[in-house]
Amino acid sequence: MKISHIEHLGIAVESIEKALPYFENVLGLECYAVEEVADQKVKTAFLKVGEVKLELLEPTSPDSAVAKFLEKGGRGIHHVAFAVEDGVANALAECESKEIRLIDKAPRPGAEKLQIAFLHPKSTCGILTELCEH
Repeated sequence: MKISHIEHLGIAVESIEKALPYFENVLGLECYAVEEVADQKVKTAFLKVGEVKLELLEPTSPDSAVAKFLEKGGRGIHHVAFAVEDGVANALAECESKEIRLIDKAPRPGAEKLQIAFLHPKSTCGILTELCEH
């Protein structure tokens, strides 16, 4: 697997509307896109810091993974997303061959028209890891 860069850092928030003033008014960042990813039951807002994006994640349903993360006391960094150059499907096959536990067995659509898949934090040093490709 060849990782080219950190695609984004996912940050769990209870409300994008309440979180944006900190990122925009205090840190001086600009939100350039907001979208809902229905199958993941989240609303996302993207901001850019240099070449890295921050993805604010607001749950749209109490049974979403982000809602459960927040419910368990999780706040802040939810996941790290890496851009892979050789395709998400190839990266998943390589990870599985190295006995990494997969959340997604195949790539699926994500925000910003990316193909994505997640690796389970129990086999990635406790870090929910997302693999992405354009």
